[in-house]
Amino acid sequence: MDFRVGARTLSILSDISFDLTDAEIAVIVGPSGSGKSTLLGLLAGLERPTRGNIVLDGTDITQLSEKEMVHFRRAHIGYVFQSFYLLPTLTALENVALPLELSGDGHAHRRAHELLAHVGLADRVDHYPVQLSGGEQQRVAIARAFAVSPPFLFADEPTGNLDSATGEHIIALLLELNRQQKSTLVLVTHDPSLARCATRTLVLKDGRIVSDDAMTLR
Repeated sequence: MDFRVGARTLSILSDISFDLTDAEIAVIVGPSGSGKSTLLGLLAGLERPTRGNIVLDGTDITQLSEKEMVHFRRAHIGYVFQSFYLLPTLTALENVALPLELSGDGHAHRRAHELLAHVGLADRVDHYPVQLSGGEQQRVAIARAFAVSPPFLFADEPTGNLDSATGEHIIALLLELNRQQKSTLVLVTHDPSLARCATRTLVLKDGRIVSDDAMTLR
């Protein structure tokens, strides 16, 4: 993955190659600037690689048009951002229901209610993001990401803006939903608690994978 900066070309990622299995829990770790978030954005189709291919669920997403990518992402990918990115003018319920409505689900609000209850926010469905704590906003973001039961869930530092107790709750919630929905879970993190929960650890350094270890879930 290259970026142009004036007359210079900066290589952010190079020689990246790996496969993921169904329902795997993989973490991407490495020092700041190693390309972790860029790699996650590429996997989720939020960015396009300069060269190479990315295949998700049998589809080469690098060959999709922008419109096709939007439809593919809507049906196959959930994404949890560190900064939540909830729509401020929508309630918690409306934020979670939105991807369901876009996918044509006629029971979007009922499903959104169920998801918010599952993440412990049954009494906060009518609250706007500004009325929620950071941990509550992250739980809404997770419910939204899992709304359409995507086969892939990507999360960029999902505990990065949270205190340790709230972060532990978010980790438990992600792992529980992973077990229930069998989504392949890929996370970028600096949180050692989250890294210890993975079955696979990819270590990036200077834009390359320097270690790829599978482990028994502990």
